[in-house]
Amino acid sequence: MKALLVAINAKYIHSNLAVYSLKACAGPYKEQVELAEFTINHQKDYILQEIYKQKPDILGISCYIWNIEYALDVSKEFHKLCPQVPIWVGGPEVSYETEELLQKNSHLTGIMVGEGEETFRDVMEYYMNPDNQKSLRDIPGLAYRESEENCKKAKIVITAPRAPMDMNRIPFCYNSLEDFSNRIIYYESSRGCPFSCSYCLSSVDKSLRFRDAELVKEELKFFMDRQVPQVKFVDRTFNCNHAHAMEIWQFIKEQDNGVTNFHFEISADLLTEEELELLSGMRPGLIQLEIGVQSTNEATIQEIHRTMKLERLKEVVQRIQAGKNIHEHLDLIAGLPYEDYGTFANSFDEIYALKPNQLQLGFLKVLKGSYMYIHAKEYGICYHEQPPYEVLYTNWLSYTDLLRIKQVEEMLEVYYNSGQFEITILLLECLFDSAFEMFLRLGEFYEKKKYFSMNHSRLKRCEIVLEFLEEYLQGKEESYKENILFSIKEALIFDLYYRENCKSRPDWAPDPSRWKGMTRSYCVNGKLSHVEPFFYDFLDRDALCAKHMPKRREEPLWALFSYEKRDLLNHQAHVEYVKEKKDE
Repeated sequence: MKALLVAINAKYIHSNLAVYSLKACAGPYKEQVELAEFTINHQKDYILQEIYKQKPDILGISCYIWNIEYALDVSKEFHKLCPQVPIWVGGPEVSYETEELLQKNSHLTGIMVGEGEETFRDVMEYYMNPDNQKSLRDIPGLAYRESEENCKKAKIVITAPRAPMDMNRIPFCYNSLEDFSNRIIYYESSRGCPFSCSYCLSSVDKSLRFRDAELVKEELKFFMDRQVPQVKFVDRTFNCNHAHAMEIWQFIKEQDNGVTNFHFEISADLLTEEELELLSGMRPGLIQLEIGVQSTNEATIQEIHRTMKLERLKEVVQRIQAGKNIHEHLDLIAGLPYEDYGTFANSFDEIYALKPNQLQLGFLKVLKGSYMYIHAKEYGICYHEQPPYEVLYTNWLSYTDLLRIKQVEEMLEVYYNSGQFEITILLLECLFDSAFEMFLRLGEFYEKKKYFSMNHSRLKRCEIVLEFLEEYLQGKEESYKENILFSIKEALIFDLYYRENCKSRPDWAPDPSRWKGMTRSYCVNGKLSHVEPFFYDFLDRDALCAKHMPKRREEPLWALFSYEKRDLLNHQAHVEYVKEKKDE
């Protein structure tokens, strides 16, 4: 018999740690387990066909909010083709309200609830050894539809909960990396979370467990020896155990191969001085940190049961940034209790002022099984009935205001998180009272011009900024307006070349044939470098961050962009000013 475990990922670069872990834990039945990974960009018919071609005797599908509709639709059609094949599902999206799910989906045999490794092994034994007299009722962690052969009327059976697993008993599941070319490796050294954030499913699992550090180091060495580009830890709060975090971080630093990057989700305000000292000595680009802030509104923080010392968090973020060696990613969530439009705008401005490498603006998802799901009515939270269950409005935030925040989020992604308009954004900030207002006004302009419904090139995004400013500056003194537009045009040119050696120049850029001598002198490696004159000092970050427009120079500075030497954190070209050389 053959079992097929199916993963339907959000993107090609993602992989599904769950199915690899299930196979690794299948014990003597491991060789009878095959894996198939798809993405939500595949047509459902294609997924169905590929599953059918593998002719499984047992089908298992890993379910999350991004793929549950695919999983249910494909498995329903597969059941029509192969009604004799049992279909099992598992994962966070199906581990709650199991009876209702089975009632609505009669094609499903059952659900593996919660942690699935040991449950899957027992289910494999049940099917592979039908003569051992073992019943599904004897297997903890199941919800299943009992067949009519066993009872007069089919009924749903829910077995005893599965005890939390000892993480040291999980075999390493990445014995081969052949299937992970150009994909992210996911890895976990702990499960559970010590905190009780009401919007998060990790707070439901109070059994915080760690994999032995020696095992972790051995497995990380496997990745580093093979120069895997990125290993992403899925631990919910990696630094909740100081000794565990220090030992692993110290090992990563000592074994650094100059290539592999490690991603961690941490609680910044928990970082100790010892940990900060260790992190400051890491190679630039060796690790990146994701830091959940969610809100700076004290009433909201208390209501969502979040433990966070905001001032300490800010101090730690600034300390990390001072080292210029770690990419940091900060998160905010719109739609939380006691967060209205005004307080969210304040939260945004307060965290944006820290200037993280990335600021992710997300929207509350009311996940089944979470405290927020149970208490949604109390908060007046209305949300989509279908995955990903995103908030529509709350007692504090109207749908109209939420749509305005979505405009801010879109502009934040395009003009800030992309890293493609770094200098331009610093200049634009000088024209607005707050960053939130800046992104909102730009978003409203996109809405008015119906630009949200179109795909735009990077050059077109530049043109839209200038078009926006022409309208925004209407009524201003002509000389003021002219100076602003000239500086923004130069900033846009700088940003274009900061990221790549552009094939097409904007029509407002000067003709580069005017400085052929400079190009011949400094761009000896062809497309890997570019030289351009600017009348503003865009490398003086202190001045650019001072919230006033830079002073225009009488003579230009000549910036040499080198694409062989890039910043390891933001991947921008190395830029230096060079001496002017006249054409001969």
